[in-house]
Amino acid sequence: MTQRRTLLAALLGSLLAAIAAPAALAQQWPSKAVHIVVPAPAGSSLDIIARLLSEKLKDRWGQAVVVDNKAGAGGMLGVDVAAKAPPDGYTIALGFNGPIAFAPFMYRKMPYDPGKDLIPVVMTTSQPNVLAVNANLPVKTTQEFLAWTKERAGKMNYSSLGMGSSSHLTMELMLNETGLTGTHVPYNGSPPAALAVAQGDTDATFTTAPALLNHVKAGKVRLLAVSAAQVPESLKGLPTLADGGVKGVESLAWNGLFVAAGTPEAIVQKINADVNTALADAQIKSVMDAQGLTVVGGTQADFRKVVDAEMKRWGAVIQKIGLKLD
Repeated sequence: MTQRRTLLAALLGSLLAAIAAPAALAQQWPSKAVHIVVPAPAGSSLDIIARLLSEKLKDRWGQAVVVDNKAGAGGMLGVDVAAKAPPDGYTIALGFNGPIAFAPFMYRKMPYDPGKDLIPVVMTTSQPNVLAVNANLPVKTTQEFLAWTKERAGKMNYSSLGMGSSSHLTMELMLNETGLTGTHVPYNGSPPAALAVAQGDTDATFTTAPALLNHVKAGKVRLLAVSAAQVPESLKGLPTLADGGVKGVESLAWNGLFVAAGTPEAIVQKINADVNTALADAQIKSVMDAQGLTVVGGTQADFRKVVDAEMKRWGAVIQKIGLKLD
């Protein structure tokens, strides 16, 4: 009987230790600096989001939260860093739809598999792309831009924040739906893509508001429409593409945090909970609202559903327009 009680006590102790281990792991993490890898340049909407979060999270975690900008290859360069990092939560990618949901349908070979090598942790923001043109173009509406593009017979050129980005795909989808053509000029991030339009190096772009607003204030860029069913409060007064007669061209540039596959669930859940707390902060919401960024947050499962739905939808769009990048 004593032997049996000893065995039961040992089993119970092991069970309790196993139950307590995840909680203990989450309490101990982080014990050193955490890196948020931003696959976009300084000044981009991703960079703004990462730096706002890093300020809140460093106080909450008691550790430095370092923002590393690694732009290139349509965002794949930076995301790959997180995909190949040790699965311990200390390297987090602020990914976006391009290198996560679009790239698998455009590249035959990628340095990582988004579905196998990464865990979606939490969605941070979602925002429409904005159709913007150089202010010297003789157009003030979407329909005028399309008519001007038709007259140019393929000579219209447009910048994007990178090959295979939502910026790129939104323009290609609109051109495909309206039977028009244009020349794509990719840049590494939204700031240089917006600057190209402001300087007249390209005629137009679809990109997120933060990169455009200073050029609009300077009178160099004109905003025509947003690529969403609803217009964010900060962009009130702009019509949607549908208002301008372009149906079926809705796109959101969403962002979220990802960690390497194999990262303990307790750490993933801690990051999710703490980022949700940061996103609920009034200061962060105010800054993001002013930039045309809509705070999202939510559970890990919520974010997974968005990623899966986006892959399904845009995979079909990419196949329809026949876009292959290798």
